[in-house]
Parts: sequence; C-alpha cells; structure tokens
Amino acid sequence: MYAVIQTGGKQYRVEEGERLDVERLGEADEVTLTPVLVVDGDTVLATPAQLAGASVSARVVGAAKGPKVIGFTYKNKANERRRWGHRQHYATIEITGIKKG
Repeated sequence: MYAVIQTGGKQYRVEEGERLDVERLGEADEVTLTPVLVVDGDTVLATPAQLAGASVSARVVGAAKGPKVIGFTYKNKANERRRWGHRQHYATIEITGIKKG
C-alpha cells in the first residue's frame, strides 16, 4: 500500500516506514498529511469523496540542509556587484501509517 502526499508544493510517493526529506514543517514532532492518492493493491482512491477520511501520519526524526547555491549579480560599468548564497532547510520525516478512512 502506498500513497501520494503533497507538502511544500511538491508531491511524494510514500510507503509505511519510509524516510524522506521535505520542506521544513515547523516544530511539531508528529504530523498528519492529507494524501492526493492512495493505492492498496487493485483499489485506487483518488477523488475527494473517496479521500475524505484518508490520512498519512508521519514522525519528524531530524533536520537536513540542501546543497549550497551561490548567486552573483552585477551591473556593467556601474561598479555594482552582489554575491549571495542560499541553503534550503529540510525536515526528515518517517511515515508511520497510512489510513484509508
């Protein structure tokens, strides 16, 4: 059985016991995510009416950082330069259960 969840503007295919990095979720230890799709063998739940009681529960197990992104902007002949960097923060979650509802 697996589900497709949406968090942080992205969709992930998850199974129970799987760990993945998602956008930071705040300070919560336990989170409940609403699935977009649930597949259990030959049964596929995809419409909002079918997914009304479905949920995916997860536990936050840590934090991670993405790769460093370096940016540089300048304007020609104006002595205007700016160098900046960014490193995205992620939450590592473990899927603890998928409920069909």
